[in-house]
Amino acid sequence: MSTTTNLLLADVAAGDALPELPYDVTATTIVLGALAARDWRPMHHDYDFAVNRNGTQDIFMNTPNQAAWFERYVTDWTGPKGRLGRMKFRMKGSVYPGDRMVFSATVEDVSTDAAGCGWASLLVTLAVDGETKTDCSVRVALPTTADDNPWTRRGEQWLP
Repeated sequence: MSTTTNLLLADVAAGDALPELPYDVTATTIVLGALAARDWRPMHHDYDFAVNRNGTQDIFMNTPNQAAWFERYVTDWTGPKGRLGRMKFRMKGSVYPGDRMVFSATVEDVSTDAAGCGWASLLVTLAVDGETKTDCSVRVALPTTADDNPWTRRGEQWLP
């Protein structure tokens, strides 16, 4: 996925599809994500525990790791001035080593709030072999002009 470093709200319209981001998951992907989140639960790093005690097929990706992947996907698209306002997701299945995650998204709405901040609402999907594992609703702030920067907004100017 190539990044757009100067994406403006005017460049985005409802119905737009974001470029897909495929990623081959390894055990290292899962373990490092769990470690970064300080999630010491053994189902995220101990194969024997995950399979024999939890009844899963392997260790699996934890929630904060998936959240980080969603954030990366969206901000790769927006570029450095894109600022996440809200993110809500529902996990429907697990992601295991050997899976190829594919992130895709559609712009659902584009708007400007009362404070003048530009927003894009996205529906993001994480799929493995065409099956949705997690879907995610994202509201991300985008600059409305070349000199606008959502990261400078504070207080009443930031209404995520």
